[in-house]
Amino acid sequence: MENLDGLEELIKQAPEFVMAYGLKTLAALAMFFIGKYFAGVAKRVTDKVLTSRKVDQTVVSFVANLAWSIVFVFTIVATLGQIGVQTASLVAVIGAAGLAVGLALQGSLSNFASGVLMVLFRPCRVGDYIEAAGVAGVVDEITIFSTKLRTGDNKMITAPNSAIMNGTITNYSALEKRRIDLIIGVGYTSDIAKTKKVLAEVLDNHPLVLKDPSYTIGLAELADSSINFVVRPWVSTGDYWPARFQILEQIKNALDAAEIEIPFPQMDLHVKELAAS
Repeated sequence: MENLDGLEELIKQAPEFVMAYGLKTLAALAMFFIGKYFAGVAKRVTDKVLTSRKVDQTVVSFVANLAWSIVFVFTIVATLGQIGVQTASLVAVIGAAGLAVGLALQGSLSNFASGVLMVLFRPCRVGDYIEAAGVAGVVDEITIFSTKLRTGDNKMITAPNSAIMNGTITNYSALEKRRIDLIIGVGYTSDIAKTKKVLAEVLDNHPLVLKDPSYTIGLAELADSSINFVVRPWVSTGDYWPARFQILEQIKNALDAAEIEIPFPQMDLHVKELAAS
């Protein structure tokens, strides 16, 4: 009978329990999804406002992601408070466990700090072509923990911010002009002055070669099987690869037209007939 009495008591208290905790759970879920929605709104608004003010896209991306993270963290704390978790106690526990969390997340914290440094010092920006952390590509996005690079063959590489900041960063897009370094080898029977004239005509007539600074053509080396000239024209950074491909092709055609030999590896084989014993 006692068991039946206890069961009846639970049945009587069920509506109160559902009203008390069911509504809190529904309110917590609603708060979570609403907060998540507003985190997305905060990110979009931040992006729009900073972009309208012509802020650098690198800063825009970083700050927008940071705004999303801040709103989302507040949403989590508010949701826990709604279901009855003492947030003050939670903050105290987090503070007491701060050292342990810091040690466990030192890699993430390092990436976050590196992301902040990348935004402040701007060794690279969104749209720059860089080489860092053993990879190369166009910077597509800088987030609070990682940087996304798009390679020339359209692969997306995600590199930790700390790996980029702790190494050497080669930024091929930072400056407006780049120099193309070419080594052109001709045969030893070639006339040096004529060869330099042919090379100069190619550069003078190429529309992508800049006049300032001027190009350099010089005899660099008397190699084993060729006379090597350095050809160093300057071009706009965005024209680097098209200009390089075109100049090489035009130099080959111009040397052929001038009947200047371009040596290639070859082997002479001499066969000696041995006298019969």
